[in-house]
Amino acid sequence: MINIFQPTLGAAELAAVSDVFDSGWLGHGPRTAAFETEFAEHLGVDPAHVVFLNSCTAALFIATELLELGEGDEVVLPSISFVAAANAVAATGARTVFCDVDARGLNPGVADVEAALTERTKAVVLLHYGGYPGEVEAVAELCRARGVALIEDAACAIASTVRDRLVGTFGDMAMWSFDAMKILSTGDGGMLYVREPEAARRARRLAYHGLEQSSGFAKARVSHRWWDLDVRDFARRVIGNDLTAAIGSVQLGRLPEFVRRRSEIVRRYDAALTDVDGLRPPPPLPAGHSSSYYFYWVQMDAEIRDQVAADLYAAGIYTTFRYPPLHKVPAYGAAESLPEADRASDETLCLPLHQGLTDAQVDQVAEQVRKAIANRSRARQRR
Repeated sequence: MINIFQPTLGAAELAAVSDVFDSGWLGHGPRTAAFETEFAEHLGVDPAHVVFLNSCTAALFIATELLELGEGDEVVLPSISFVAAANAVAATGARTVFCDVDARGLNPGVADVEAALTERTKAVVLLHYGGYPGEVEAVAELCRARGVALIEDAACAIASTVRDRLVGTFGDMAMWSFDAMKILSTGDGGMLYVREPEAARRARRLAYHGLEQSSGFAKARVSHRWWDLDVRDFARRVIGNDLTAAIGSVQLGRLPEFVRRRSEIVRRYDAALTDVDGLRPPPPLPAGHSSSYYFYWVQMDAEIRDQVAADLYAAGIYTTFRYPPLHKVPAYGAAESLPEADRASDETLCLPLHQGLTDAQVDQVAEQVRKAIANRSRARQRR
C-alpha cells in the first residue's frame, strides 16, 4: 500500500535517542530546552516564547486557557479544520462559530472570517490548509483592527512563508504538530509559540501542573528547600520529553531537504494531472507565498469522488479527505450554512504526499488517478 503520510526516520534519529538513553535523563530536560531553542531560531523568535509539548492538541487547549475563554465568548474557525481546534474551544464553554472557505484552496478568505465576527468574538483560529498560508496577512490585520486574538493552527505549515515570514508568526499564538503523520515527526509532540511575554511564561506553567518551577533539581541551585511547591495555576502535565525532543532536533535539521522533496513531488503530480479531464489540482500559490506541501489534493465531481477513492484503494493507494467539515458535527450544535465548505468536502481527495515517495510511486499514483477518473466518468455518462 502506498501510504498518504509516512515519516522519514533514519540512523541520525536513532543515534540521538541512543544518546538520551546513555544520559539517563529521559524526561523534560536539556534536550527539550535545546529543541525549543532550535525551533525558536527557525521561527526567528525568543526561545522564552516557545514551549515543547506532548501534542499540538495540548497547545490548542493551553491557548484557550490563556485567552480565558468561557460561556458567552465566541471563537471563529474554518469549518474545514481538525476536530482538536473545535474541541479546545468547546471545552471552555465558548461557542464555536464556523466560517466558510474557498472551495478550491480550502482556506477561509478574510471576507469569510469577517462575516462570522460579532461583538462576542474573542478569537479567530486559522488553519493553513495543507501547508498553504492562505490570507493570513489580511486576517491578522483584521484581527488587530477588531481587537480579536489570532491563533494560528500551523500544524500543516511548519515551513510555509508569506514574503519570507514564517506562518505562525503573524498571530498572537501558534502551534505546530509533530505527530507520526507530520513532515517533522517526533512520534507525538507539538510546539506552542506565544507572542506576549507574560502569557508565554504562564503557558509554560500551564504545561506542567501550574508550577512556577518545574524542576526541583534545578531549584536546588537557588533554594535550600527546593521541594516546596509554588502553584500559580491549576493545570495538567502536557510537557514534552528529551526522547522526543532529541528526535525533533534531528528532524528540524532535515526539514529543508524534506520540503524540497515534497515540492518535487508536487511538481511531478502537477505535470501528470493538470490536463486530466474532470480533475482539478490544487490552485497555484499566490506571489510571495511558499508552502510546506503537507497535502496534495485533487477535486472532481462529487458523484464519482468516493468511487475514485475506492478504486485507488483497490489498486494499493491509500487516499482520504482531511478535514471533514466541522459544522456538520452534531456535538458543536452549529447552525451555519457553509456551501463552499460543503462543496469542498464532497469533491476533494488527498493523494499520498510524503518525502519518502519515489518518483515511480508518484507516477503510479498519478496513472491510477487518471485511470480511475476516466473509468468512473465513462460509467456515469453511460447511465
